Amino acid sequence: MYNILICDDDIDIVNALKIYLSDPSYKIYEASNGKQALEVMADRDIHLVLMDIMMPELDGISAMVKIRQHSNVPVILLTAKSEDQDKILGLNVGADDYITKPFNPMEVVARVKSQLRRYMQLGSGRLPATLITVGGIELDDNTKRVTCDGEEINLTPTEYVILKLLMTNTGKVYSPRDIYREIWRENPVSGDNSIAVHIRHIREKIEINPAEPRYLKAVWGHGYKMEGDKK
Repeated sequence: MYNILICDDDIDIVNALKIYLSDPSYKIYEASNGKQALEVMADRDIHLVLMDIMMPELDGISAMVKIRQHSNVPVILLTAKSEDQDKILGLNVGADDYITKPFNPMEVVARVKSQLRRYMQLGSGRLPATLITVGGIELDDNTKRVTCDGEEINLTPTEYVILKLLMTNTGKVYSPRDIYREIWRENPVSGDNSIAVHIRHIREKIEINPAEPRYLKAVWGHGYKMEGDKK
């Protein structure tokens, strides 16, 4: 049973999402603002959050910041087409994905399943120990622990999967489109820059100077790659 929290001040949207996610394996919790969402998460083991950006009392971005202080649970932002800057800000503070209103029911279900699958795989602990080392970065795919020069790095599930992909294939150049397909198993929509945002966020965590990265480098006009001695 997966516990999913839907947080939106529009009851019609909440009800629509509940219909889309009417699955025996999902238990739905509701909140109408960020403050209520945090209260639900304090009392329940939530596996995924669908969070609106514009809400009273505590908006989705502010709630996102507070969630990331103690949890790596997947968060999918619910956004309007006019909220492009808020989408980028949300990704910067730790959101894993976003869905634009009006919703396509099949897209909602697919993205929820994708994020849940990745989150549960990261937390399952059933995979054999696999340590990937590139330079001073170590990624343990058993414990899902990442360190850089001995210091533990706190990554969101999406950031973890992107870093693992690039570390596993050191020196190989991946375009943003390639990374998107590897992560979500579908083609990105035109103009989607979420991968660039995730890459920037990863750099801020693993690089001494993100503007002059040692490891996660851009190949202009082509994409990104990891550099460093692999062990």
